[in-house]
Amino acid sequence: MAKKKSRAIPEINASSMADIAFLLLIFFLVTTTIGADKGLNMLLPPKKDPTAPVDVNLKDKNVFKVIVNSRNQLLVEDEPMDVRILKEECKKFLSNNNADPTLSESPEKAVVSLKTDRGTDYKVYVKVLDELIAAYNELRAEKLGISVERYLQLDEKNPKEDELLKYAQKVYPRRLSEAEPTSVVK
Repeated sequence: MAKKKSRAIPEINASSMADIAFLLLIFFLVTTTIGADKGLNMLLPPKKDPTAPVDVNLKDKNVFKVIVNSRNQLLVEDEPMDVRILKEECKKFLSNNNADPTLSESPEKAVVSLKTDRGTDYKVYVKVLDELIAAYNELRAEKLGISVERYLQLDEKNPKEDELLKYAQKVYPRRLSEAEPTSVVK
C-alpha cells in the first residue's frame, strides 16, 4: 500500500476579510433610509382609575354626532352636511351655553362624537377631524381675544402662556369621542 503524504493546509489571512465586512456594514448603515412613521399627533386621555364610577349618562342634546359613511358623505345630527360648514356648526353647538334648547347646555358638557365607516377615505377622515379640532381652536382663541395663529403658537413651557392655554382648555375642553369604525349607513 502506498503511503499517503500529508499535505500542509495553507493558511488564509482573514484580517482583510473582516475589514471588508466592516466596510460593507458601514456602507449599508449610511445609505439605508428608514422611513419615518406618519400619523396624527393626538394626546390620549389619562388612564382612569378602574375603581372610580363611570358616568355615561349624557343628555342627547349634549352630543354632537358626526357620521362619515363609506361614500365619504357626512351626516351631522342626522342631517346631511358639507364638510366646509362642519366647523361653524360645531362652534355653534359648543358655544351655545343653553341658549338654543336643541344644542348643548355648556361647553363643559358638550361631547363631539365622530364615527366613521371602514370604507371611509383616510383623507376625508383627517379633513373632518381637522375641522372639528379647528372649531375648538377658534373658540379658545376667541375666548382669549387672540388670533388662531397666535393661539397655536402659545408655548406651554412659558408660564404665562401655559396659564392662558389651561384657561382656554378649561372653558372649552376638547371632549372628542371617536368610535371604532364599522359599516355605517350607506
